[in-house]
Amino acid sequence: MATIKHVAAKVGVSVATVSNALNGKRNVGSAVRRKVLSAAKELGYRPHRAAQAMRTGRTSAIGLVLPDLTNPFFSQLAQAIENRARRLGLLVCLVDSENCAQGETEGFKLLAQHGVDGLIWCPVGARLPPLLRELQRPIVLIDRPRPGFAVIHSNNYMGGRLLAKHALQKGHSRVGLLSGPRVLASAQQRRNGFVTAFPLGIEIAWEVRVGFDGLLSRDARDALLRRRGATLIVAGNDLIAIGAARFLADQGISVPEEVSIMGFDDISWANIVTPRLTTIAQPLVSMGERAVEVLQLQMSGTTVERRPMIFDVSLIERDSVKSI
Repeated sequence: MATIKHVAAKVGVSVATVSNALNGKRNVGSAVRRKVLSAAKELGYRPHRAAQAMRTGRTSAIGLVLPDLTNPFFSQLAQAIENRARRLGLLVCLVDSENCAQGETEGFKLLAQHGVDGLIWCPVGARLPPLLRELQRPIVLIDRPRPGFAVIHSNNYMGGRLLAKHALQKGHSRVGLLSGPRVLASAQQRRNGFVTAFPLGIEIAWEVRVGFDGLLSRDARDALLRRRGATLIVAGNDLIAIGAARFLADQGISVPEEVSIMGFDDISWANIVTPRLTTIAQPLVSMGERAVEVLQLQMSGTTVERRPMIFDVSLIERDSVKSI
């Protein structure tokens, strides 16, 4: 079995240089790093993580705390993060917080006990868990912005405006909103992007706030049945849109023949439900990869500016919106 000494001998550098290169330290030039990585791959070298942790105090493991893995958006995001982390030699410890603050706190406690080197976190609400301040580990937020952290998220406001533009292009001027939770900045940005895009061209017939889990409240179901002249329903995410379409179908109301629907996220289900859902696509792979890279920089001691890193979104036109 190849050891770090074999890699050092093949490249012609010291064991310390190989160690620094494999651990992403900044004191190794890019040319040397490429040679080390190439030699390690050629020799089949695999670091002994347990011994490495004993020597350095680092586990090469990161925590990933997401709200709800039953939502395909988060499972797709988790896959992107895990794939990138694995390529960088990092193990991902995944926590599903079950959309509640207690689940987050329990998850943070377990991750601290297992000695993860950093965290990627998508918050369930506006409140900071008290335990978070005690972890003393690098943290990158993803999808849901919060001041004071490095944050990776898409341009939710842009997505809302794209939906509004598409609504007008299809002739819809009276709209019902199934907006996401008020406490989540991402939901609020999507909603505000839509309602401020064309204030003189689009009239909001009604608005109901619902959770991102797609479960419709009584108020939401009543609004869908009454509609109040709305020819288009704009949902805060795809799960809400799919839930609304299913409810309407159960009531004998056809989408898009009688009312159109749009979502947000472009989850995998959006292209297989009937009708296929018009929605906003977020670049989940790029977002997930960037979150891991920023966290790795923080874990290596690099100072990372605590600001949002925002990715553009795009409109995906399918079958759930008809022209009127």
